[in-house]
Amino acid sequence: MAASAPAARALAGASLPLPLSARPRVALLPRAPLPTCRLSLSRPAQLSARGRSVRCLALGPEMRATLDKVVESHKVVLFMKGTKDFPQCGFSHTVVQILRSLDAPFETLDVLANEALRQGLKEYSSWPTFPQLYIDGEFFGGCDITVEAYKSGELQETLEKAMCS
Repeated sequence: MAASAPAARALAGASLPLPLSARPRVALLPRAPLPTCRLSLSRPAQLSARGRSVRCLALGPEMRATLDKVVESHKVVLFMKGTKDFPQCGFSHTVVQILRSLDAPFETLDVLANEALRQGLKEYSSWPTFPQLYIDGEFFGGCDITVEAYKSGELQETLEKAMCS
């Protein structure tokens, strides 16, 4: 075993591509047809096996008041998957990096920690995905909108106005 150690060290980091003729061939399996689903409007949709319906998680007056308070009490709020120090998805990470690059002070809330918050925010903002960026009490957008606004300079202008007001 000791004799093979120098040989292993010599090969470490070496890249020897196999010629196409020597590569193993993988047989592809035929695709199964996708199942067809029928949506029934007579019964409420179920979110899980526990039987909670979508209606139970809808935005109520208490959740709306809480979200209003959070959004209005901070100049910049990012509702995201994870935290600013440990984003849990690439889109959230992208928006955090943009805000950090602009030295914008911002707060974050982890929507993965609270199912009711996550569902309520979708209705509150009329935006189905996360992250959701709020600036000066107003919904600004998700990741794509934030990236485009950053590239055009609109995000910097909006943040400057929010910080000065």
